[in-house]
Amino acid sequence: MEIVNSVLVTGLFSQLMILGFVAAGAIVAFFGISSSLGDRSTAAERMLPKRTRGQSLARLVPEKVEGDTPTGLSAALIPSDASVRFEVGQVLARSGFRGRNAIANFYLIRLGLATFLPLVFLVLMSWQPSSNIGATINDYVSGLNSFQILRNLGILCGIGFFIPQLWMSARIKERKRRMENAFPNMLDLLQIGIEAGMGFDQALLKVAVEMQTVSPEMSEEILIALSEIQAGRDREVALMRMARRTGIDEMSSFVSVVLQSSRFGVPLSAALTTYSEEMRELRELRAQEKANKLPVQMSAVMASLMLPSIAGLILAPIIIRYVETFVK
Repeated sequence: MEIVNSVLVTGLFSQLMILGFVAAGAIVAFFGISSSLGDRSTAAERMLPKRTRGQSLARLVPEKVEGDTPTGLSAALIPSDASVRFEVGQVLARSGFRGRNAIANFYLIRLGLATFLPLVFLVLMSWQPSSNIGATINDYVSGLNSFQILRNLGILCGIGFFIPQLWMSARIKERKRRMENAFPNMLDLLQIGIEAGMGFDQALLKVAVEMQTVSPEMSEEILIALSEIQAGRDREVALMRMARRTGIDEMSSFVSVVLQSSRFGVPLSAALTTYSEEMRELRELRAQEKANKLPVQMSAVMASLMLPSIAGLILAPIIIRYVETFVK
């Protein structure tokens, strides 16, 4: 504690803080520039009309091969285990972040926040406030002992390290919900295009273009799959990768229907018609399930709100009577 106080008094702490922020800014700028200079998915961009190019395809970059061993500065941030990198890459892809430096940027953000929040706390320790709120904060910080300071630094470091993970999980859930809501429209548009005489790839491209403003997440995933097919990847592998990136059960079932119809020679329009009917029945069952859950959820809320009032009405006369009796 005496060492910290001496550093604060001499002003060396402020200089170290400035150097730390400059170094952090340089690292962030380095990774940002390297990410922006990554290879774009030109195949997917060529598929869109000229009026829509460059609007939402800025992040359509080929996924980094998660098995590549990190080198250079990224080796200090990215785990060396290929399986861990693969899992992190899949999570980032489900959240909509992909690219050559997506994994490195994710770990850089976690490291930056884990360092930034403790630095903010140390800045507050050396802050000379000029307002009442600042004086209150300064009084609280100055009253901490060495153990409390170390405890707060550890808590802030943990919060900064795990906040990106929690935010990523929330983003995955929201993105998954949006694609689940957009999937019925995608299926109907695809069925209409195939029944109109389009090929499967052309119908998918038409669906991606039409849904670009309604559901950019679904449009992005379709365009990535089409760009992989155009680049020479097998259609089955590209569609399975799309289902894995989206993470929704409906997309996995859709890919299975498409692949089975192509293997066994079943007309795709008939298979999609049957699948659409099954999806409508499934959505109806899910709606009924949510409706059946509402009374149970409402009863718990109503009981928690009404029970105190009912108990008060029942017990109030008894309490008043006993009070009057004991007072007399």
